[in-house]
Amino acid sequence: MHAARTTPHVSICIPVYQGEKFLAETIRSVLAQTYPNFELVILDNASTDNTTHIAHSFHDPRIRVETNPTTLPQPHNWQRAIELCHAPLIKLLCADDLLHPRCLELQVPHLDNPAIALVAARRNMIDENSRTVAPRRGLKGLLGQHSNVHVARTVLRTGANPIGEPGGVLFRRNDYLATGGWNPTRRWAMDLDLWIRLLQRGDLYGQPETLASFRLGAHSLSADNDAHIYHDQNTITNEIATTPELHIRTIDRAAAHIGAPLSRLRRRLLFTLSAITSRHNQPTKHNDLHEAVAPVVALSGAHRHAERRTVGIAA
Repeated sequence: MHAARTTPHVSICIPVYQGEKFLAETIRSVLAQTYPNFELVILDNASTDNTTHIAHSFHDPRIRVETNPTTLPQPHNWQRAIELCHAPLIKLLCADDLLHPRCLELQVPHLDNPAIALVAARRNMIDENSRTVAPRRGLKGLLGQHSNVHVARTVLRTGANPIGEPGGVLFRRNDYLATGGWNPTRRWAMDLDLWIRLLQRGDLYGQPETLASFRLGAHSLSADNDAHIYHDQNTITNEIATTPELHIRTIDRAAAHIGAPLSRLRRRLLFTLSAITSRHNQPTKHNDLHEAVAPVVALSGAHRHAERRTVGIAA
């Protein structure tokens, strides 16, 4: 008689469509976590390439592979991925991104604090060959614990998503459900839209460690839809600017007119740089995942004030 499986503490979900190129590397980064109490839910959005075979090739009891009968629009696939998760803590990881082995180990304890609704780490920007293009990106001005008012002002001033993509973020399933989850009408900035709403439930904790890698694919959704991303981010910042509870100041609104175009330019430059480096089709020289994924930066307090900046997507 088999013992009943206990509910894991964390669900990592990977919604994937036509992801054969990077999916195995992404899965390996999840299975390398030093924190053991998690499940990995892989949702194949009716792919026609080798995605399903790759997902089923990993024989690990923590993995659950689900397949949609027909291809859903991306926002609805993300919604479905969360619905399939069983754990109280959630991380959505795109099928070409990576986690540092200690990502969960260092993020989970922060959500033991009921005042924290969202924990986010810095991330490396990598190219299609998994080489770092821009290290230690994100969370400028957001390290440590911050209220939704402070975060909203930072978003407005940068005109971008300073918190980062889903792979670097951990949140509670109950908070996700209470705030309505992914919003399909904000398809090109669903992450930022959700982060702002989750912060109605508690504070952000920004970590100095680099615990994820975001891939700048030459033909990714982010690369091919710059105008849509810019529009949706502007829509969100306009909503923030007119929300009385966020106490947005005149100086914040003025800074937004400069921050948004600069953020768009940084995004374009970074994807261009990634496309150039990706043309050099040399595999990474790293021997194992601990080297291939961004190493933890700033585990000691001495690094907490070192906010080195390079050209990147988020300020």
